[in-house]
Amino acid sequence: MSGFCPELSDDVKQVRDWVHDFARDVIRPAGAEWDEREETPWPVIQEAAKVGLYSLDFFATQWFEASGLGLPVAFEEIFWGDAGIGLSIVGTGLAAAALSANGTPEQMGEWLPQMFGTENDVKLGAFCASEPDAGSDVGAIRTRAVRDGSDWVLDGVKTWATNGGIANVHVVVASVDPALGARGQASFVIPPGTPGLSMGQKFRKHGIRASHTAEVVLDGVRVPGSCLLGGEDKLEARLARVRSGERAGGQAAMRTFETTRPSVAAMAVGIARAAFEYARDYAREREQFGRRIAENQAIAFLLADMATRVDVARLLTWRAAWMARNGRQFEQAEGSMSKLVAGETAVWVTEQAIQILGGAGYTREHPVERFHRDAKIYTIFEGTSEIQRLIIGRAVTGLQVR
Repeated sequence: MSGFCPELSDDVKQVRDWVHDFARDVIRPAGAEWDEREETPWPVIQEAAKVGLYSLDFFATQWFEASGLGLPVAFEEIFWGDAGIGLSIVGTGLAAAALSANGTPEQMGEWLPQMFGTENDVKLGAFCASEPDAGSDVGAIRTRAVRDGSDWVLDGVKTWATNGGIANVHVVVASVDPALGARGQASFVIPPGTPGLSMGQKFRKHGIRASHTAEVVLDGVRVPGSCLLGGEDKLEARLARVRSGERAGGQAAMRTFETTRPSVAAMAVGIARAAFEYARDYAREREQFGRRIAENQAIAFLLADMATRVDVARLLTWRAAWMARNGRQFEQAEGSMSKLVAGETAVWVTEQAIQILGGAGYTREHPVERFHRDAKIYTIFEGTSEIQRLIIGRAVTGLQVR
């Protein structure tokens, strides 16, 4: 991409080093404990809030950083520390991105601060798009939002919601005109304490177990018209264009995923880097047959491939983030490229790290088995690898690949 130069500014380097220190000193030492507990690590989130890492100011500052690399660089460091705890710290950012992508300035001013709370009273946000019978087919969303006077009433079930049911503020994607499929959807803010919203099943997961994932049940949830993100006039104008056959832009969930893919890719890069570094250091020290195993060509070549793939994933991630920040269109689906490569790199690198450690890598005495479990989700959530390939395929062929 012409004009892209992956040189970090001094400000971004300073943030990177600061976040790395927090990840090294606070997040990483707590990773195994909260993975075993399978609970939200509130004490760690509280520590992150105290230093300013978990705050609206931090996310906003890095989101609008001039090069676009602020959040990806910070996220890589956080997830280098631990992915489960990391997702508990940054999960609110997805709800914040959904609000920012679809909401008015007034809505952002009202609801963004309530997603994070304060240093002494930490809150969470949750983005609720996926459904039990929809999966990757966001056009099959069944949750309905129906007008009732000046209010909207929502009914349905959301699943796989990070912070679902325990968040202070939920952002919910619902169908307002099922006949229009994905283009007949809108996003709504559900204020704290709204009757009818409850947590369904909490999922016990293979990885990222310190991050809360649950169903969100909406049973006659009534919200005022002011909770429709973007407002009534904008929704009506968009629906009218769709009904007349005009193109009216992407729907609510996809706009959110498009803006967050480079950040999600950066999380996967952090996991992959952590696994590579651990395996490299182990191979430097571990001796077999009278020499360190890193002196064996098979191990050295494997480490070389691991290091190379991590760098490739990082550069694709930085390019996509830079393009998004500088208003460059993803003409070749560069956002999806970053997420696809980073997710699959994380799975491959963490598996090779286990292989290098041998039997020791398969035990919980070493973190690489946790890294491997944590990595797998990055080929699944926020668009599976197959969905990313579909998007890329459509972009590079110009055809409606199915």
